[in-house]
Amino acid sequence: MTTDKNLNPMNVMKPLNINPKILDETQPLTAFEMGKLWATYMGNSMSIQLLSYFLQHCEEENIKMLLENGLALSKDFTQRIEGFFKNENFPIPIGFTKEDVNLGAPRLYEDEFYVHYLKYAAKAGMSLYAVAVPLVMREDIREYFIYCNQCTMVFLGQINDVLMEKKYIAAPPIIPTPDGIEKVDKQSYLNGFFGDVRPLQALELIHLWDNIENNVTSMALLLGFHQTVQDQKIKALFKRGLDMTDKAVKQYKEKLHLEHLQSPAFLDHLVTTSTYSPFSDKIMLFHKVDMFAMKIRSFGNSLAVTARRDINFLYGRTLKNIGLFVDDGMNILIDKGWVESPPIAFDRDLR
Repeated sequence: MTTDKNLNPMNVMKPLNINPKILDETQPLTAFEMGKLWATYMGNSMSIQLLSYFLQHCEEENIKMLLENGLALSKDFTQRIEGFFKNENFPIPIGFTKEDVNLGAPRLYEDEFYVHYLKYAAKAGMSLYAVAVPLVMREDIREYFIYCNQCTMVFLGQINDVLMEKKYIAAPPIIPTPDGIEKVDKQSYLNGFFGDVRPLQALELIHLWDNIENNVTSMALLLGFHQTVQDQKIKALFKRGLDMTDKAVKQYKEKLHLEHLQSPAFLDHLVTTSTYSPFSDKIMLFHKVDMFAMKIRSFGNSLAVTARRDINFLYGRTLKNIGLFVDDGMNILIDKGWVESPPIAFDRDLR
């Protein structure tokens, strides 16, 4: 039975005694601050609609509290950005609204899926906030992103507690504690395809695990979207995304299986057979283009710490497929007039 010690409602005003300022009148918003605030607003306005629907079909009390906490954070983050934008006479993005969700639609996902989804979305959000902190210069905006990051860290702790306590996820792999310091003294350390191939090292393990975890969640979400999307061109794109992600995940899982290590399980069984869409085609396509684009950063991080050539080859091929998917998805979004442009630099027309 899951305890509720870590599942109190989030105090979104002061989760860790941080209360960001609303305005620093001496400094205008720079390109960095505009861009990161805009992206944060768009992502959280999307989350508000999805989590509002999930809450209509949730029976487990602890999972319901997680959804409520996630919704409270997304609303708080967007409201604070609106405050910044209003003070700067910056147009508030349309983002996503109640028109993009049908709260009366039948259940599309089981309760367990919501926990996996919240982790998937929170990790993506935290990567955005963490990158913003060293880039933005205005103190109030920097404190805002520290606030978002720390809120999300607390929230991820709650999510992981539920995942482990309810046994929704396999325990991470155990490897031997080193007997001492060992230096790499052979070029074969980089081998993966031929010759003397060493076991996976810890950093390779964690990134394989993380990529599997992210992608099985992405696949289950995409399966529900594919079942319910109305536009046939978008439906075909979603099928392509399912196929390419399924192939990549099986290859990553095989790397762990060959060394007799467990890996996160597929989540497709957590998708119901409903074909009645709770979401607009616009929000579903934007979500998948946005989250596939986020995978590029994740795979970049994985490449940076992976030495074995066979695994780097798999990541490189996945990155190519993701890039093509995102490009094709963006073309559809643009054709349908569903893309809001981020702030753009001066056009000096020097041609």
